[in-house]
This record gives sequence, structure tokens and C-alpha cells, in this order.
Amino acid sequence: MIGRSIRRVEDRRFLTGRATYVGDVHLPGMLYAAFLRSPVPHGRITLLDTAAAARFQGVVAVLTAADIASRVRPIPLIRRPPTTHEALPAPPVLADGIVRYQGEPIALVVATSPALALDAVEAIQLEFETLPAVGSLNEARGATSPLVHPSLETNIAFSRRLQQGDVEAAFAKAAVRVRQEMRNNRVVPNPLEPRGMVADYDPARQTLTCWLSTQRPHHTRWFLAEILGLPEQDIRVIMPDVGGAFGAKEPMYPDEVAVAYASMVLGAPVKWIETRSEHFLATTHGRDQLADLEIAADRDGRILGLRGEVWLNLGAYLYPNTSGVVLARTLPLLNGCYAIPAVDVTGYGVFTNTVPTGPYRGAGRPEGIYFIERLIDMVATKLEMDPVEIRRRNFVPRGAFPFTTVTGLTYDSGDYHVMLDRALELADYEGLRAAQREAREQGRLLGIGIAAYVELGGATPSTAAAMEGSSPLWESATVTADPSGGVTVRVGTAGHGQGHETAFAQIAASVLELPIESFRVEFGDTATAPFGFGTFGTRSMTIGGSAVYIAGQRLLDRAKRIAAILLECTPEDVDYCQGTFTVRGSPMRSVGFQEVCSAAYYSAAVHQQGESPGLTVQVTYDPPNYTYAAGVHLAVVEIDPSTGEVHLRRYIAVDDCGRAINPMIVEGQVHGGVAQGIGQALFEHAAYTPQAYFTSPSLLDYALPRASALPTIETALYEFPSPSNPLGVKGIGEGGAIAAPPTISNAVLDALRPFGVVHLDMPHTAEQLCQAIACMQTEREGGTGE
Repeated sequence: MIGRSIRRVEDRRFLTGRATYVGDVHLPGMLYAAFLRSPVPHGRITLLDTAAAARFQGVVAVLTAADIASRVRPIPLIRRPPTTHEALPAPPVLADGIVRYQGEPIALVVATSPALALDAVEAIQLEFETLPAVGSLNEARGATSPLVHPSLETNIAFSRRLQQGDVEAAFAKAAVRVRQEMRNNRVVPNPLEPRGMVADYDPARQTLTCWLSTQRPHHTRWFLAEILGLPEQDIRVIMPDVGGAFGAKEPMYPDEVAVAYASMVLGAPVKWIETRSEHFLATTHGRDQLADLEIAADRDGRILGLRGEVWLNLGAYLYPNTSGVVLARTLPLLNGCYAIPAVDVTGYGVFTNTVPTGPYRGAGRPEGIYFIERLIDMVATKLEMDPVEIRRRNFVPRGAFPFTTVTGLTYDSGDYHVMLDRALELADYEGLRAAQREAREQGRLLGIGIAAYVELGGATPSTAAAMEGSSPLWESATVTADPSGGVTVRVGTAGHGQGHETAFAQIAASVLELPIESFRVEFGDTATAPFGFGTFGTRSMTIGGSAVYIAGQRLLDRAKRIAAILLECTPEDVDYCQGTFTVRGSPMRSVGFQEVCSAAYYSAAVHQQGESPGLTVQVTYDPPNYTYAAGVHLAVVEIDPSTGEVHLRRYIAVDDCGRAINPMIVEGQVHGGVAQGIGQALFEHAAYTPQAYFTSPSLLDYALPRASALPTIETALYEFPSPSNPLGVKGIGEGGAIAAPPTISNAVLDALRPFGVVHLDMPHTAEQLCQAIACMQTEREGGTGE
């Protein structure tokens, strides 16, 4: 079954409306929560009067920071980044005196209906003394900038320097140097299903059950135990179907803690479903990195060194996993697919009065790859070299894998040259360049963009935990065969739309050689699933899938021992093929898989031979290294010079995800990732004023790509198996989102090359490009160009 493009088994319930999301959970006596959130980015609360709201008929409780201060602990960090501060401020569950971003929760109303809760929120009297605020990295970095957290005496939360090789010598002998400030624009994750939670505390049993739209059920349970002071065994987290997540449902949020606490106080189930408007103001944003980097090359285009700084906008608070975005992902991947011999870069995390940022599809890898791929194109332009050729000359050489980069990562396998050649073949690259020359003669702006990426996946092996500032993040799986021969696979990782139920079943079916209909895959319930760290960092197939694979093999080994007892031979003499155990040399002596399963539970002869009752195996898998998926993408764009509108004519994606469990699912993941990358490159931008007011807080102001903006995505798949896990898989869920932004940006800048435009930050909106074209035309005609 591994390698077959079978239809996703979970899609039937999604397509027929039978899926169960948090919003579909209804319990007797359920109450409903709504939040009062800050309308200002920075202010001191001078009045917070909840009396009128509390008098509403049907309002059960109104909670503020004063009501929870003695009962709720701060949200803990799971990584401690390198910092000179004794402690970094934890995000409060409800704002206590000071608000630091628009959307920060201040009060929680619990009522008998959602509408009543919202009406009561409107009745709360709230007044502020407005405080100075900073809305971007540029405003926050200055020596006299307003401070988000005055106790720190700076807005810089942490920093780390990554230095290897003789960078000074590299730049001293360089024939070409290119320095550029580049911004990876802030985006708002927009899953179809916003966040939501149902918390049900049982006062009699003193247990808490939470239905939560999350990526990490077991880690959520740990967070709730730490924050609420409950024993972990008294908390059950259930992850129903999840309508997308993209990293935004990975952290533990203050509002979710408040809902759980409200249920504990009231002894009743409390439900909260985030509105789309709330989502913009309360759920972590992604990206928002600023890089000032310089690259050195010789006259032949060989890259000699890279140096500079990368700044991450943390927002108002450092969320539990945010520091790893820049420190463990962006900095180590700044060398991309290239054999760069010397690097000296420093990464910083900076507080601003904006919504906290967190992981978003790719989580630091899209930022690092964007920076290096833009620089590579700029070097090619300066040397008047084809961008294909400069990449070819600097790729990690064929046959050099495993390859240890200057930043300390060991790329496991691959061939970047062959993927480049395939992308060029699919595109008819020489034909495209000829068409471009003809278009330019006609005054048309046709651009061709290329970008290569490598993606660190499988977070986080024990061997790399110290580098990440994290604990080892292994995964576990349990495979159980019931007496009738059905097999249940339970995993600790948790899917949110990637096709896990299908892929995990395919892995187990391949090992046990049974029809896929024989398998049931379960995850997302801490009461039944084995412990796991969840879905993020391209890890579900690489680590969770490997655990399933090994567990299936061990279950088959045990089944062979039981079959040997039934067949009266040694386990070494048992052959197995497609559900049937036979005696080697005596093929007529056989027993079926179902008979073996029944005997495991009911046969006295089997138990008398020392075999424990039942047929179940649990495995924990901790990989020896990350995995490194890679690819080369190519885009063709045409810009309307009169309007600045970008038309995406073609998009080609050539990717290596190691062994593909289900190629059709792989292709779907590429399509989804590319669509999100197109959104970032051309449409999406979470904009703030310098004073930190959010100017795009809804889908009326924030542009997502429509189907009409997406071309037919042409795909090709290579499989260079990873030696880091028994399946050879690498992951593919984030590759499109990593590669698409630099691919499209390079294409846009290539189209503008006749105007001498060197760099423009994303998103490349029609307004931006129209202004750039007009500016350069004015400059050509002897104007100022301003």
C-alpha cells in the first residue's frame, strides 16, 4: 500500500457533512463564553466596571484578572531562548492593569446563550490611559523607542549569533558583494475553522474534559495541568475534527485557559467559538521577519560568504514556541541548498505592541529560504548571469550527501541538480526565455522566477534538542489486532486535514499485508491515544509514521510466534503472505490472520506457551536526525504595466519528499502549500500603523487568494529516501509554502528588470507595482523618481 494513490478514507465524513468539530459539541447545561478585548494597542486600564454586565438576566459570571489571579499560573515557555533577562514576561490569561496589543483579552462573560454573552460584553465599562506604542520592528529597535515591557529596559527579548568559517576573508576576496534589507511580510493564518473550546469540569470527580481545536492534544493537557494546578491524569483533551490549523493551533492561548478556568469555577460546561473577526485579533500571526544580509561571491558566481542580522517580530508576548521560529529554523537554513563556506548571522526576537506571532506553515523555513533565494537572484543580476546557472554552480554537489552545512545541519539525501533540470524541462526554459525577449520587444512585462528550497523536518530528535532549546520530541504508536482480525492504529500525533487516517492505515497495511478496510486509525484523545507531541514541524509521517511502521512489524513478529504454536513449528519456519501464515516447506499447513488474532485472546494453548493475552504493540520512535525535503519551483508571471496587476501564467513544482506514502496526498499538500505561498507573495499583509493600530483586522481588509488567482500547478515528484527513519520519508506539507514566495517574488522582479528595479518587499500588490513602474519611468524621463 505504500506508494499507492488511494482516495482518503476520512473524506467521506467531510464531504457528507458528518464531521464533528468543536462547534458541533453540545452538552447538557452548556454555557457560552465571550471576551472583552482591548481596542487599543497599549494602555493602562483606569476603569473596568462589570456590574452592568453581571446584572443581565442569563449572565452566570463575569471574570477579570482580579478573579483569577490566585488560581491561575502564567503560561510557561517550553523553550528558554538565549537571553540576558532573568525572566521574560508571560502572557496573562486576562490583562491585569495594562494591555499591550489590540485584541488582548480583558474580561470573560459566561451566559446561557452566545448572543447574551456578546450583549453583556458590550455593557462592560472600560476606560484607558493611552500609552506610547510600537507597531513594527523598525519602530521597536530604536534606543528611544517606547517599551512594550518597561521592566526589561529594551524591546529585544533574546538574540543568538551563528558564526562558522572565515567570513572576513570571504568578503575581503569577493569580486561581488550584495547587501539588501528584506522583509518577510506578516500574515494571518486563516483556517476554515477558527479556534474553539468546550471545557467541562466535573466537581464530583474533580476532572476536566476539554474539546479543543488543536494540533497537540497531549501537550495541551500538560499546559492545562501546569497553569490550572490540576494533576495531569485528571485532565482529558479531545481533539475532534479540525478544519485546518497551519501552526496557529499549536500554542496554548490565554483565552482557552480562561474558558477552562470558568468551567472549573462554575462546575458546568462552557463553550467558546472564536469569530473570524476575533481570529484576526487573538490568534497568532505568522512570519514578520526583517533581514539585513550581505552576500559575497567571486566573478564566477561562487558564493563565498553570508553575514548580517535577522529580526523576528514577537508581538507583545513571547508565546511558548515562538523563539524557535527564528533561532532553530531561519538562521540554520539561511544557506538554503547551497554549499556556502562561511556564515556570520545574528538573530533577534523583538517585542512590539502587536498580536503575538507564532509558527505558520513552514515556521521560519519560508523566511530563511526567501532571504537566501532573493540574494542569489541579486548576485546573478549583478554578474549578468542566468539565475539557473548561479544556482547550479552553488548547489550542494551530487554525491555529497549526507552533507554537513556551515550552519551545522546534516542534509540527509537528495539531488538538487536533477530537480532543477526537471523543472527546466517541464517549463521549456529556453523557450520561455525566448518568449520573454519577444515580450519585452513588445513592451510586455514577462518574468520568470526560480527558487530552490530545503526543508528541515521531523522536529525534534534527541540529538538536536540542545540546539533547539527543547526537550526531545519523540512519537509513539500502538497497533492492536482484535479477535476478529480488525486492526486499530492509535498514534500520539494528531492530524488536522493532512490525510493522516489514510496514510497511517497505508503504512500498517503494507506491513501486515491486509486490505486497508481492515484498519482503523485513531488519534486526538488523550484518554485513548498513546502519548505524542502533536502535528507540526513536518513530523507526523517521519516520526509518527515510523512508529506505526515499527509497531506493525513487531505485531507481525508476535503474530508469527502465535501462528507457530498453532502450526506446531518454530517461528523461524513460519512464512507470511497477505494474511496467511504457512509452514516453510509445507504450504498446505496454514492458518489465517484472523485465526491467529482469535487465538491470541482465547487460546489456552497459546497462553500456556508464555504468550500474554491479546495482540497489541506500542512503540516509541526517536529519530537520529532531522529529515531534509527539498525542491525547485518555477513561476511565470506577466505584469500589466498600466495597472500593476500580476497574472500568474504558470507554476511548476518539483519536490523530493523522500518516500511518498500516498502520491495523491503529496500532490494535494503541494497544491495547498503553493496556494498559501501565492497568498503571501501577492495578496496577504497584516498591516499596522507605527502606533500599532491594526489596519487589516478582517477579511474586508485582508486579501486572501481566490481560485481565479491560482494557475494549474504542474508537479513532479522525486523520491530520495531519508536514511533517518525506516520509511525513508521526509515530509511535504510545508514545501509549497516555503518555495512559492521567493519563486513568485523572483519572477516579479525579473519582469521589472528592464526598469532597473532591484528589490521590492512582498506582497507584490497591483498598487505597489504600479507605483514602482511609474517611479522608474519618471526617473528615466529625467524626474526625481521619488
